[in-house]
Amino acid sequence: MKTRTRAQAKLITAQLLSGAGIASGYAVGGLLAEEITGQTSMAGLAQMSVILGAGLIAYPLAVLAGRAGRRTALTLGFGIGTLGATIVLLGVALQFLPLFMLGMMMCGSSTASGLQARYAAVDLVDPSAAGRAMSLVVWATTVGSVLGPSFTAPGAHLGAALGMNELAGPYLISMTAFGLATFVASTLTRKIKPGAAEAVAETTESSETTTEPATMKLGPALRLAAAHPVPLFAMITIIAGQMMMTNVMVMTPVHMDHQSFSLGAIGIVVSVHIAGMYALSPVFGWMADRFGPGTVIVGGVVVFAIAITLGVVDAAAEVSSMPLLSTALIFLGIGWSMFLIGGSALLTASVPRHAKVTLQGASDSAMNLGGALMAAMAGTVLQAGGFLWINMMATIVLLIALAFSIRAIPLMRWPGQKTSANAENTAEASYAD
Repeated sequence: MKTRTRAQAKLITAQLLSGAGIASGYAVGGLLAEEITGQTSMAGLAQMSVILGAGLIAYPLAVLAGRAGRRTALTLGFGIGTLGATIVLLGVALQFLPLFMLGMMMCGSSTASGLQARYAAVDLVDPSAAGRAMSLVVWATTVGSVLGPSFTAPGAHLGAALGMNELAGPYLISMTAFGLATFVASTLTRKIKPGAAEAVAETTESSETTTEPATMKLGPALRLAAAHPVPLFAMITIIAGQMMMTNVMVMTPVHMDHQSFSLGAIGIVVSVHIAGMYALSPVFGWMADRFGPGTVIVGGVVVFAIAITLGVVDAAAEVSSMPLLSTALIFLGIGWSMFLIGGSALLTASVPRHAKVTLQGASDSAMNLGGALMAAMAGTVLQAGGFLWINMMATIVLLIALAFSIRAIPLMRWPGQKTSANAENTAEASYAD
């Protein structure tokens, strides 16, 4: 028990530090890309690079976790992020876009590691408490992520005092935070391995000795998910939530800068958005365990719809309103949290244990690659159609996610449903076929 508690505390601490490092540079990344290139359409390159890096590294880190344990994977992931922040500083100093983008991609490794940390928390607890376990680690990002953007202005002053480009200053804070997260991850126990707690629970419940199937490779695991509506919808939910959030959030600082908001005001809006992303995650984790992940996802659909509507209202106004933007961004963050936790809990509960780590890594890669695609297009879309078109893109993604829910809804667990056990047994039998 003490070992598990210490491990959870370390995961929470590493996630807090990582969140601070990511958020510190979040508000200025697009501005730096715009400054280096001189083109608004290139502003999305910064976050596109971060998200692309997270997408490319997430699956290899998951494979490494399956082979060598979570400690090795998380330490390496945060370490790559630390080096990435250093390269960002060099790229800005040289005003060399390829180097800047490489550093941003490497910073994405810290994002991927933070996402993997939520599954590491699940590996420590009984499967019935999976939602709450992962939500506590996600919640830990609240403190770091809310504080991170608050360091934007002080970081800029620090950069200027050191003779650097002041917009690069926040990445000094990112570098330090990622480095500390790397150290904390390196002190985790070696016993944290994917599916460890679930295996113990199954052994306790059954006296029979069973042979554990080998971990599924990527191709068969993806075919399994594609053939079953519930895990497929779970993965689509995780991916869609990231795409909608990234699309709107990446361009909000640029939109505000064009509306002559101060750097401090931009940092505040980013802070409240990130608070929405993480602050209520324990509530959503409890809801997922108590009422089923589907309930959380349905709530996320409603919240995303509100966020998009508020964004459209702001875009239609002659002058942007900071209270309106802040409210829209809070709802955007809450919707992302509900999709991430609901989708992750649904994925974890709906696939066989030997497919979990593969599909967890694949879904994290896909969510970040999808976000990178949206970020890559966002600058051009903002330039062509303004903030209205940005919100319309998010609407399209939400409608696609709803289309995938049609086949999954009858098979998911809902409050008061008495046939969920039969549905689960039917699904389990189909996996065995």
